Amino acid sequence: MRMCSIASGSSGNCIYIGSGSSHILIDAGISGKRVEAGLKDLDLKGTDVNGILITHEHSDHIRGLGVLARKYEIPIYATPGTAAAIRGMDGLGKIEEGLFVEIGADASFFIGDLKISPFRISHDAAEPVAYRAACGGRSAAVATDLGVYTDYTVDNLKDLDVLLLEANHDIHMLEVGGYPYYLKRRIAGERGHLSNESAGKLLCRVLHDNLKAVFLGHLSKENNYAELARETVRLEVQLGDTPYQPEDFPISVASRDEVSPCVEI
Repeated sequence: MRMCSIASGSSGNCIYIGSGSSHILIDAGISGKRVEAGLKDLDLKGTDVNGILITHEHSDHIRGLGVLARKYEIPIYATPGTAAAIRGMDGLGKIEEGLFVEIGADASFFIGDLKISPFRISHDAAEPVAYRAACGGRSAAVATDLGVYTDYTVDNLKDLDVLLLEANHDIHMLEVGGYPYYLKRRIAGERGHLSNESAGKLLCRVLHDNLKAVFLGHLSKENNYAELARETVRLEVQLGDTPYQPEDFPISVASRDEVSPCVEI
């Protein structure tokens, strides 16, 4: 298996996970051209993609979905609530009904040799999920847009080889920034986004000896920056109730504009 971020941030998200024979995208929140360019960096084409897994219907996760699905006839995997929300949206163009494949949280399914396990997340969307993918004893997960996490979240993120985890905002930057009060409350609320500190605390609960890489993703352009997110998460690991130190694991920040290095697992 391998995993990389084609784009991750508050302005657009698209994550690639693949095996030798199966290739998926988690979200398509950037332009179709940018997705195609990212796939080219991985020596892939749109025709190689076996499915697009949608976490939820917000524009930074589906912006390029219509173009990609129509051009390459790629199946779209989404919960019934997310699929219904997408069908009711303007701006994506017509998407053939036959391309939608409805899935449910806690009900695993296969795309080729990739076992996909969706799990519920707390976010202000119709029926949002995060995804875990496994093949040949290896596994990777993408967990963003989490207002809060619970023991259920932790259980779904245990024993991974690679994790892309949301570190959306710095709490102080959000508090003193220029966003209106209602938006600050939404972001910091239980159906909003994980702060850097919360991401670090969650990471402490899922660290294990065989974790090979951690990506921090979905950073806010206005309320965070890469080095702050990374150092805050590292500090939480250093101070946390865990036998590990931040140097024990590669912790990097997924870029909003560039394809990340590919992690082979």
